[in-house]
Amino acid sequence: MSFANKVILVTGASSGIGASTAILFAKEGANVVMVGRDQTKLKTVSDKCAQVGKKPLVIIADISKDDDARRIVKETIDKFGKLDVLVNNAGLNKPGSILDGKVLESYDKTFSVNVRAVIHLTSLAAPHLIKTKGNIVNVSGVISVTTPHFPDWISYHVSKAALDHFTRGAAKELAPSGVRVNAVSPGPVITDFAKNIGLDIKFENFTHLTALNRISQPEEIADMIEYLAGEKAVGITGSIFVVDCGALVKQ
Repeated sequence: MSFANKVILVTGASSGIGASTAILFAKEGANVVMVGRDQTKLKTVSDKCAQVGKKPLVIIADISKDDDARRIVKETIDKFGKLDVLVNNAGLNKPGSILDGKVLESYDKTFSVNVRAVIHLTSLAAPHLIKTKGNIVNVSGVISVTTPHFPDWISYHVSKAALDHFTRGAAKELAPSGVRVNAVSPGPVITDFAKNIGLDIKFENFTHLTALNRISQPEEIADMIEYLAGEKAVGITGSIFVVDCGALVKQ
């Protein structure tokens, strides 16, 4: 599947699913825009992209900050003159439960990135995507329809449920303008997500939670993102695609 000369904006591109997605699109000939906060990690991923394709545009930014979000889209358009695909991948989890008194702090921080920033970037990108008849792929999670294994992850679960509903709503609104909006919903994926929020958790230890008794690699999720962003998915919008090694059926 070729994305030659397409402009693909990927948030949270410094590691995990975002990094694999950026590298895959670069390999397919795209002009990739990588967004993240860790300059060192971004450079590492950018170098890998350059080895298989074009050198990406790297933007160091915090998507939860409105000025940064506006700057991301502006720099993309200034550099390439268009936008074909927005991949809203960046996400975080700020643990906090009802009984520990930190649930509101958790909600505010988690939603600022996982939901509000996605809505803001979508609204900023939409006029440009309409011009190219482009599309949006959001990265959600099967936790959107499950109860937390860890009570202090409740806001994270709720944020992904909100993202699913936003995906459907955005798809309905933007469809008449020729813009598709879909989401990928992974189960456990081997990334440094837990480490990034200060948790000593190895996802490899959770294979028993999946029907296939395995944990996905980030490249598997990138493959689904690529499919949904491409011409073979021309008839797909408002859909949530599960890639979870059977975690849901194991519930």
